[in-house]
Amino acid sequence: MRNIPRENGLLRDNRGITYLFVMLSIVVLGLMATAAAKQWKTTMQREREAELLARGIEIQYAIGAYSALQKKGRVVPGEVYPMTLEELTRQPKPVLRKVYPDPLTGKEWGYVRDQAGRIKGVRSTSKEEPIKQHEFPPAVRHFDGLTRYTDWVFQYPSASTPVVPTVPGQQPASPGGTPTAPATPAAPAAPNSAQ
Repeated sequence: MRNIPRENGLLRDNRGITYLFVMLSIVVLGLMATAAAKQWKTTMQREREAELLARGIEIQYAIGAYSALQKKGRVVPGEVYPMTLEELTRQPKPVLRKVYPDPLTGKEWGYVRDQAGRIKGVRSTSKEEPIKQHEFPPAVRHFDGLTRYTDWVFQYPSASTPVVPTVPGQQPASPGGTPTAPATPAAPAAPNSAQ
């Protein structure tokens, strides 16, 4: 009979150790799940961010191509922008395959409009902080140091491509960036007086 209480005490000790082991396992699994969730969130944000850059740059170039097509034969200077992004996808010369939603929100883009209300650029409406903050592609290198996605404006002309002003009578800037001399008409030939 004296052995029975001793066995009960050992059984209680084993139950306590098992309980502690189960609680410790739950805590460790919870920490691992939290770390995995954070890593998954970061991975998904990086993918959406990369898609935002790709789609935004594609739209930026499409707006530039649209403007160039619309300006052909025009005498009035200035860019010509679309009223909607759908105009960029229309025939006979579509400059955008399809209108994509904002990759971060899944909704419509925020629009940057000119004075006439035409779309000259797009931006995400997300106010989250981007993971990428440096070393952007040349088309959007002006994004360096911006701390919110909504500050990433994909527009034409882009702030990353400086526009060199031209002086009337002067040719546009050469590829090196310096304006070329104005074209001067050739002097008329002197009449031949040897007749």
